[in-house]
Amino acid sequence: MSKKLINNPDDLIAELIEGMVSAHPDHLTVEGETGRAIVARNGPRDGKVGIVVGGGSGHEPAFAGYVGKGLADAAPLGNIFASPSPAQIMDAGFAADGGAGVLFLYGNYTGDVMNFGMAEEAMARQGVVARSFVTTDDVASAPRDKIDERRGIAGNFFVFKVAGAAADMGASLEAVEAAAKRANDATRTMGVALSACSMPQTGKANFEIPDGEMEIGMGIHGEPGIARVPAETADAVTDRLLHPILGELALNPGDRVAVLVNGLGSTTLLELYLLHRRVAEVLKARQIDIHHSWVGEYCTSLEMGGASVSLMKLDDDLVNWLEHPCDTPALRVGAGEAASGETANRTLRTRKQVDRESKVSRNDLITTGTITPVVFRRMMAASAQAIFTQRDHLCELDGAVGDGDHGVTMEIGWKAALSALDQSADKATISELCNAMAQAFLDAVGASAGPLYATAFSTAGVAVSDRLNLDAAAAVAWLAGMTEGIASRGGATAGEKTMIDAWAPAVLDASRALKQGASVASCMMAAAEGAARGAEATIKMQSNRGRSKKLGSRSIGHKDPGAASAAIMIAAWAQALRDA
Repeated sequence: MSKKLINNPDDLIAELIEGMVSAHPDHLTVEGETGRAIVARNGPRDGKVGIVVGGGSGHEPAFAGYVGKGLADAAPLGNIFASPSPAQIMDAGFAADGGAGVLFLYGNYTGDVMNFGMAEEAMARQGVVARSFVTTDDVASAPRDKIDERRGIAGNFFVFKVAGAAADMGASLEAVEAAAKRANDATRTMGVALSACSMPQTGKANFEIPDGEMEIGMGIHGEPGIARVPAETADAVTDRLLHPILGELALNPGDRVAVLVNGLGSTTLLELYLLHRRVAEVLKARQIDIHHSWVGEYCTSLEMGGASVSLMKLDDDLVNWLEHPCDTPALRVGAGEAASGETANRTLRTRKQVDRESKVSRNDLITTGTITPVVFRRMMAASAQAIFTQRDHLCELDGAVGDGDHGVTMEIGWKAALSALDQSADKATISELCNAMAQAFLDAVGASAGPLYATAFSTAGVAVSDRLNLDAAAAVAWLAGMTEGIASRGGATAGEKTMIDAWAPAVLDASRALKQGASVASCMMAAAEGAARGAEATIKMQSNRGRSKKLGSRSIGHKDPGAASAAIMIAAWAQALRDA
């Protein structure tokens, strides 16, 4: 168990925000109903493109540390290693909006893409033009011919700086997006991990690196890299990281670069300077000029040991954007100039609240079936408790193929769902309860599980919106709605090593039982057996979607955590029906 200076893990992000704002009151404030949008006090202004950077917490100073004049106007903070929710992103987006459009910048991760995309769509419905740009600098995460599948890691530092400068200099939304693309195309990063980090909620390492070994190409969420090799000297590691970067950037004598040597959380500056020493030595031998270097912690992974090296191949415009003044808690360039001048005119904009009040009349609903709204609540409570019990196990499964937070993510979602159920009217229908849980997952979770289960519960609710109680056929239709929602939102199909590999056989087996005249309880038990079998089958699969796709054949031999949690929930529903 790791030791951390924290209080209640449930209050971690709220207290992080309170601490950041109290430490930097001249730079930062909080706006919006979610309390998760950190906004620059002297950044957003009328007529300027709004810049929003974001992602999960645990990467400090990224992302809120780059909020300030001349760089980002706002940053929504997600949970540890999890995307912020659409509501949190929208709070940041409206705070940054100056009437010239908003650009969201974030790493290329499934949860971020889903949540920022949903926020982008929702803002458009409220009259604000918002666009997304994903960073893809991680050389290790995909081959060059699939560069759009690469992760965004420490190199997003350069992309954020360039986009923020272009916006501050008055460029249009299209021009700011083009500047971000130029920076991203010119940036490459490789990283190495020496030791694991641990989730604050569990205190356990989310992966293992044996003594005397290191992981090449490790992601900033603890995702396994491309190779486990014996530990090497600083120079040898630097050479290993630089080799693919130099190969892709095709640097020639006389070219200029910007250098970032980034610590992942617990690596000393002494070690980082040794890495930079070797970077400078290699570049000098190739007659490549270092225009400017940054050495330190700019995008961390909690307390992970290790580092990354990023290079950006420069042209005159990129140099000008890099040198443009900015003043943020984590980065100051020409800070005196950036902070000078009168506060710009700013029109405060807030998102409109959507009326979610249901208009359903219970008198028009079908009442046959043994799953009443009361029984349905018990089923949901049972699945929540099962997830709570299995939280650490799910995190361990996720640590082998992902970032080690799936159990925590599902716990957060189900705590929010239970709260939403408690606040729902006593006469709420199953469809209304589904809508409440959908919104709870979407608002509380972030990550990919938030949009996936939000869409699942919403779609399932629609599938039974004509019923007060569920009989066997309706229960199977509800399960099919859950599966359809997950598939439509995430795009996964069976066989790709995702939660769909549990949901699809669950629906198939339940449908077979229904055709044989089985009861509600028997159909749900068949679904549980199908889900368990499907989850077990993922052990032999190679991942073809999400973060674990980067592992290739190394993902074989590990159960998919999303499929495992689905099987746990469906089994709990079956047990609750047997006990009813």
